[in-house]
Amino acid sequence: MHGLKGERVLMRIHIGERDKYEGEPLYWAIVQLLRKRHYAGATVTRGIMSFGPSSRIHAARFLELSLDLPIVVECVDTEEKIQEILPELDQMVGGGLITLERVKVIMYRPHAKEEEQPDDWSIDISGAQKVESGQQKIR
Repeated sequence: MHGLKGERVLMRIHIGERDKYEGEPLYWAIVQLLRKRHYAGATVTRGIMSFGPSSRIHAARFLELSLDLPIVVECVDTEEKIQEILPELDQMVGGGLITLERVKVIMYRPHAKEEEQPDDWSIDISGAQKVESGQQKIR
C-alpha cells in the first residue's frame, strides 16, 4: 500500500492498561478492529507515567508494579477512514482521550530485504529526497 503518501490524519487513543472491551484488553480490541477494517496500521505504546481528568497518577515504580499503565494506540490513515471509525471507538472507549492531527506521510512501505534498501536516503521535513548528485527529487 504505497498510496498512503501525502496529507493524512494521525489518531492517538489514550487509554489505560486495565481498560477492557468485551473481556479483552481494550488496546487489543482496537488494533484488531483497525486491522479487520484494513487500516494502514496501528502501533500500541505503553507509557511509564500519566494522569488524566481524575488527576490520579498512573506510574511504573521500582517496588510496585502498576497494573494500569498508560497505553497509546496510534493509527495514520485518510481523514475519511479515521472519521468513519470514530463512532465505534466512542462506544468502545469508556474513559480516555482521542486526538487527531494532520500529518504528512513521506514514506509507507513494508520492510525490504537488506540488499534492496537504499544506501543513503535523507529526507527533509518537506518530503524531498536528496539524490547523490546534490539535486533534490520531490516524491
